[in-house]
Amino acid sequence: MDVPAKQPHRRRGQRRRAAISALARAALVAAGLVTVYYELPLDGRGTTGDSVLLACGLLLVVVVFWWQVRAIVTSPHPRLKAVETLATTLALFLLLFAGAYFLLEHTTPGSFSEPLTKTDSLYFTLTTFTTVGYGDITARSQTGRVLTMMQMVGGLMLVGVAARILAGAVEAGLRRQGREPSDDFPSRRKD
Repeated sequence: MDVPAKQPHRRRGQRRRAAISALARAALVAAGLVTVYYELPLDGRGTTGDSVLLACGLLLVVVVFWWQVRAIVTSPHPRLKAVETLATTLALFLLLFAGAYFLLEHTTPGSFSEPLTKTDSLYFTLTTFTTVGYGDITARSQTGRVLTMMQMVGGLMLVGVAARILAGAVEAGLRRQGREPSDDFPSRRKD
């Protein structure tokens, strides 16, 4: 019986299932957050409450991120957990700002170059995050511009600092398991 020959095949299958599961969880979390965003009754009644909501939301993003970083270190699949973490954190961050833009436009009409629906707010958020530029929707009020600048800085931090923290957590998780990053990607023989 040739059991050792079956082990690499079995491990590859387990890794493939883990990858599919991680990607499915990430997609479900993102879809769930988008659904919550569209279903929340954001009526924009008070600007003080909206500011507190934004601050609490940003704190929630940080708490979720740090909680997930700890989970990466102890995960049997740290890279996959890092992908889940990034998807969750990014979706939460973007939807938080989309909600803030929507509320701002509804509490202070004219804050943007056109009235914003929830979809318009999400579009503006993604346009800001991806830095593809504007043209159709722009922030007009000082509050709108400050909020947009906060998103820009937060996006840069999310991409730069968070990516580095995630990479460090993945390395720590692999070291904890006695593995090196190259263990997951064996080099191919050159013929």
